[in-house]
Amino acid sequence: MNKKVTVYALSTCIHCTHCKEYLEERGQAYECVYVDRLSGEERNETMALVRKANPAMSFPTVIVDGQAIVGFDKEALEKALDQ
Repeated sequence: MNKKVTVYALSTCIHCTHCKEYLEERGQAYECVYVDRLSGEERNETMALVRKANPAMSFPTVIVDGQAIVGFDKEALEKALDQ
């Protein structure tokens, strides 16, 4: 079963790129939000969501069916996606 996956990323982050490539290799659909490309209230709201899931505000922050995975942690992603 495919999970709902959102990747909060920075457009210049190599770890974010690797994370998205991994999800694509798995055939996992995901939404990618480039936080550094947002502005105004949309950026503030998105930053608040990321901060709630990941107080360190590091990227990528991946949300899999409500579960936060911080950084490109392949093992944690596999576990979350395969549950």
